[in-house]
Amino acid sequence: MNEDTINNNVGSIRISNDVVAIIAGVAATEIKGVVGMSGGITGGITELLGMKNLSKGVKVEVGDKEAIIDIFLVIEYGSDLAKIGKEVQENVKASVENMTGLNVVNVNVNIQGISMPKEQKPETEQK
Repeated sequence: MNEDTINNNVGSIRISNDVVAIIAGVAATEIKGVVGMSGGITGGITELLGMKNLSKGVKVEVGDKEAIIDIFLVIEYGSDLAKIGKEVQENVKASVENMTGLNVVNVNVNIQGISMPKEQKPETEQK
């Protein structure tokens, strides 16, 4: 587990990559139109993950004072993908920087899928 270490005159503070990933995942799902996080492409299968495991759809590279974040999302059908992608980038960057003090260099948004609306079954007519 990689960690970011911040040294000060009292001691050091370590921030786990997993913590940064969870912050980024929560920030991404706050954006309207984001249905969920995608587990990325693992063996050719992309799975939709719920709120319980937000760090699975996030890859984080943390340096001494900087971070690069890759996010894998599933977006609601009919949404403006470019607009949602930009909002996710801005929200993730702001949230991670505010909570960790790291400088977020890049937030790469990867839209892995579109969630189609569920068709409502027509009610059968009773005779």
